[in-house]
Amino acid sequence: MNVLKAVLIKLRKVLFKAVLLFAVTSIGFVLLYRFVPVYVTPLMVIRSAQSIFSDKFVGINHDWVPLEQISPAMQKAVLKAEDYRFFDHNGFDFDAIEKAIKYNKTHKRSRGASTISQQTAKNVFLWPTRDWFRKGLEAYFTVLIEFTWPKERIMEVYLNVIEMGPGVYGVEAASQKYFKRSAKNISATQASLIAAVLPNPRRFRIDRPSNYVVRRQQRILYRVSPPFPREERASFLDFLDLKFESDEATD
Repeated sequence: MNVLKAVLIKLRKVLFKAVLLFAVTSIGFVLLYRFVPVYVTPLMVIRSAQSIFSDKFVGINHDWVPLEQISPAMQKAVLKAEDYRFFDHNGFDFDAIEKAIKYNKTHKRSRGASTISQQTAKNVFLWPTRDWFRKGLEAYFTVLIEFTWPKERIMEVYLNVIEMGPGVYGVEAASQKYFKRSAKNISATQASLIAAVLPNPRRFRIDRPSNYVVRRQQRILYRVSPPFPREERASFLDFLDLKFESDEATD
């Protein structure tokens, strides 16, 4: 009995240290990516490694650009396509979740309700599987980034890391590959086409859009865009005045 008790105590200590290490590491990376560009993600590495055993190797086509170098049309397109209430929620759109649950009860093809914040958390920190453990971690990282990143930073990271085709990540790489222009100069029509494939960029193609993708593109293009907030929504770090950039106006 004493031996069993000692083993349980040791296991509890190991578990506590593991949880503490995970918490410190995860929070550290979230704080780091609040300011530093995300040049590579687990998804990029996994997709590239998986392609080694396929017919065609897929590398990593990814170019980071700041949000001001991404067309407002692209930002509006992903809001209309993926998360209309992005600026209103705190990471989770419970109305969309409720509607998705009701829809999935009566339809064979399921509908998701992940916000841009959730997708960013998944794409930056996690792996591409569908299980409750990963969903739990996704919720954890979503809370962290909503707590420490302003909405503009979440949008910036999302548009730079989202998968947009085989080996293509981020709107700059997609714009250069499919339209031979920078993300800053893509049109509303092109932006809507990119947004139209986001539900499944491995199945739907930007360069060879199916009828479904074209119809979805048109719906996105002509949908009224949600209003952008007039002032940047501050994160918790901003209230603590831990921003790297100066708040003082420059001449």
